Amino acid sequence: MAAIDLIVLGMLKKKPMGAYDIQKLVEYRNISKWVKISTPSVYKKAIQLEQKGFLKSHIVKEGKMPEKAVYSLTDAGEKEFERLMLEIAARPIRIFLDFNAVIVNLDSLPPKIRKTCMASIEKNVETMKSCLEENIREKENVPEIPETGMAVLRQQYVLAEAIMTWIASLKDGGSGNEM
Repeated sequence: MAAIDLIVLGMLKKKPMGAYDIQKLVEYRNISKWVKISTPSVYKKAIQLEQKGFLKSHIVKEGKMPEKAVYSLTDAGEKEFERLMLEIAARPIRIFLDFNAVIVNLDSLPPKIRKTCMASIEKNVETMKSCLEENIREKENVPEIPETGMAVLRQQYVLAEAIMTWIASLKDGGSGNEM
């Protein structure tokens, strides 16, 4: 999956690190909320990218901690990073919202269940928006957080606000079906 490759290569472009450190950074930056990436996929991806010649590793032992592989980009990895940046940036933008599968089927439900479904979606979007607000507040004045990372957080917040506005319009009858 090109997005995971790009995330891993991009982090290693900044500095060498182990797969565990990459995963912690993915969690800290909440990347898994907007790119499908899991803990096992980071470890597998690091091994795959090394096998393809995009990464090299060396084993380090710190104190009483177990040995770990620390990865860094090879010249081929630098080129692959740039290739993926250009390729993914040139793709058409697709926004997949899983709850749209519910939305397109709402008219097949009795009104009470329809309202319950919409209330659940609304609650989840509100929760997401609240988490994003908190995340932005916590990280906006932290110098180690890159501005590009903050831009993605703000993008996700704007998207959450737009979805909330859209839900309100559905509830007001903007879809032709009263929610």
